[in-house]
Amino acid sequence: MKRLYTALSALCVGVAAAWMPHSAEACSRVLYVGQDSLYVVARSLDWKTPIPTNLYVYPRGVDKVSSDKPGALHWTSKYGAVYAVGYDGGVTEGMNEKGLVVNGLFCKGTVYDNAETAKLPPMSMSMFVAWLLDNNCNVDEVASVLREHNFSLSGATFDEGTVSALHWGVTDASGRSIIFEFDHGNINIYEMGDYRAMTNDPNWPSMTAIIDYWDKKGGKNTLPGTVSSPDRAVRANYFAHHVKATDDTDLGVSIARSILVNSCVPYTYEIETEPNVSSTQWRSYADTRDKRYYFDIVTNPGYYYIDLNKCDLRKGAKILKLDTAKHTQIVGEANKYLEKNPGFTPMY
Repeated sequence: MKRLYTALSALCVGVAAAWMPHSAEACSRVLYVGQDSLYVVARSLDWKTPIPTNLYVYPRGVDKVSSDKPGALHWTSKYGAVYAVGYDGGVTEGMNEKGLVVNGLFCKGTVYDNAETAKLPPMSMSMFVAWLLDNNCNVDEVASVLREHNFSLSGATFDEGTVSALHWGVTDASGRSIIFEFDHGNINIYEMGDYRAMTNDPNWPSMTAIIDYWDKKGGKNTLPGTVSSPDRAVRANYFAHHVKATDDTDLGVSIARSILVNSCVPYTYEIETEPNVSSTQWRSYADTRDKRYYFDIVTNPGYYYIDLNKCDLRKGAKILKLDTAKHTQIVGEANKYLEKNPGFTPMY
């Protein structure tokens, strides 16, 4: 069991970034706003070493449980979804058939529970994103279940006690987005509004204050250029507001990809005095209109996508898996590489 918690911790840390002048444990999340209801959620996942991540497509009607602890939540999925599953044991992010996208990024000030919320039904980090995607079709529904707060979410630990502390971005097919953060048992929910980027630390109110500061300075001439979390957020937000809005899916994803790459940490980048510097391992692009989920491993020659519209998501359909280590040369639509699978085993 200890090994499982360690692996899940590494998975959660894979969506991590610490806000310090020379630290680059970093992830970025960008919303590209196109035309004709085209929205693309682009995110990068950064860590010191490659994080094995496979893609799973789950149909509707699958029974799941939030934890292996007493009192866990049970549910049957209302919606089919594609998940990015780290170590074949925990859902890091994904998109469901309604175009709802959920992504988690590190936020070091996060404290999930207090004495009261710790008594609520246990929710494993490995299943939290799946629970949200399985049961909700839009931002309003996600916000509603978060306000109910009928679960206790506890982060696994790594490196002798460091907690996997995350905050999340959620976007639906209408382009509406929220950020939610845990603060000692309270869940703070923020409308993203016209901001189009988030990274890691600081928390969302402080991050928007930094973005606003740089906007007033005039982004065209004075954009910060380091790999720190605030600098990456400022750059991504600026460019997301100053690129062409298109209704073309391929072009929109390409634009979103170019914005995200500008806010990533170059692969193998190191700082001699900072052993924990993390470079981008993979990126994803979720097209909420056309229900395409793109995956981009930085060491692969190209990137590819799962088209949810072409997947059988009916109750009783087979669970499908794309083994990313097995298929490294894919470009374009990757549905034919999906194989029947019993499903991943959660690292509770």
